[in-house]
Amino acid sequence: MTEHGDQWRDKDPSRPVPRHVACVMDGNGRWAQRRSLPRTAGHRAAETTVIDIIEAARAAGVEWLSLYAFSTENWNRPGTEVDYLMRLVRRVVRKHAPLLLARGIRCRFLGVADPRIPRELAQDFDDLATLTADNQGMTLTVAFDHGGRRDIVEAARSLIRHGTPADEVTEHLFADHLPFPDTPDVDLVIRTSGEQRISNFMLWQVAYAEWVFPEVLWPDFRAPDFLACLQTYRRRDRRFGGVPSQTNGDPS
Repeated sequence: MTEHGDQWRDKDPSRPVPRHVACVMDGNGRWAQRRSLPRTAGHRAAETTVIDIIEAARAAGVEWLSLYAFSTENWNRPGTEVDYLMRLVRRVVRKHAPLLLARGIRCRFLGVADPRIPRELAQDFDDLATLTADNQGMTLTVAFDHGGRRDIVEAARSLIRHGTPADEVTEHLFADHLPFPDTPDVDLVIRTSGEQRISNFMLWQVAYAEWVFPEVLWPDFRAPDFLACLQTYRRRDRRFGGVPSQTNGDPS
């Protein structure tokens, strides 16, 4: 994995690696359906991809990686599937905690507000965050029971509770009241399976993100696919509302 990352990082150093990459891990159910397997099999197969992408991102020099694991809307899924996901995530967190610590990865969990989350799982999240809090490498944020709209509403409530006058509210101040306000804006969002939706994911932070929609389903997504998405990002001309870059006075 590190070999792939190092080889990729040497290409065109003038084009920076995206600092913050976010992944919408889509397609587990369809992966299972195509194999005549229960949906839970797709979630189980996704574990390998998660670890592969974490390793690939770290090796490529990505500083922040955010993974959309469970949304506030996912509570609407069948209870048996939700229960399985809770058990699976707990097993994955416990299994891979030593690897994340050894790799110097700082782990955070965005959301985790619903009382339906098993107490033991919430404790495992807290334990992993505490265990890795002093790590200086890549920051891994797992969005679990996350909703972008909820985060924005909670930030507005926080400003009101602090008695902030309306005329003093700025974008910077508002962002300070979001969860983990030190998180930089997302540079690149990767949504697997070809679906092209935001799905209430980090709505504030993705305002100027580039988006890539690979057709491959998440359980089949691997390091070379991830690196290809980074290459696509590096070919983009990020204007942030401005004009194209200039070459000798002429538009490029």
